[in-house]
Amino acid sequence: MRAIDAGIVVCDECHQLNRPESDEDHGACTRCGSRLHPRRPNSLIRTWALLITAAILYIPANVLPIMTVNFFGNGAPSTIMGGVLELIHAEMVPIALVVFIASILVPTFKLVGIALLLYSVQRRLPMSPRQRILMYRFIEWIGRWSMLDIFVIAILVALVNFGNLASIEANLGAAAFASVVIITMTAAVTFDPRLIWDNTDMDDENA
Repeated sequence: MRAIDAGIVVCDECHQLNRPESDEDHGACTRCGSRLHPRRPNSLIRTWALLITAAILYIPANVLPIMTVNFFGNGAPSTIMGGVLELIHAEMVPIALVVFIASILVPTFKLVGIALLLYSVQRRLPMSPRQRILMYRFIEWIGRWSMLDIFVIAILVALVNFGNLASIEANLGAAAFASVVIITMTAAVTFDPRLIWDNTDMDDENA
């Protein structure tokens, strides 16, 4: 049985349990005064919009150079995948593997995972609620590790600045990649996981 079936609405701001007097107008939270909603308004639409935006930005994030390393006045910009290959050629395979997982696999998994969650909720795919909620929690948890590349670039740009001797510059690819990470993290927040259980209940009723 869901909380909403018992006439209880959870505040999205402070998570206080409220029992509204009217089913049509849920009123305000008794603790913080925020407007109450049984589900986050337009959750699916907002999440789809953010996901599509992130997917579009994911292309320049991988195609455009992410940083330029200059030694003695010479240097060439490199993409994320180009940096991974350079690390492999320099026999730094463990570091290359970390960068590849954090910068390529994780963002790709997040985009595909969020899209699958949205599609499964809207189209009622044969997935158990446990599978969906585990996927959602994993996406939420793993999202922050995608910022590893951006943190490394920010630290290197700040520390390695010796004029013509050696310097590191961030390129447009870094901005695009950071945008992808932030937008996908926001998409995970705007998605209301309670829709997973609503969808399950409807499936059971229609079975």
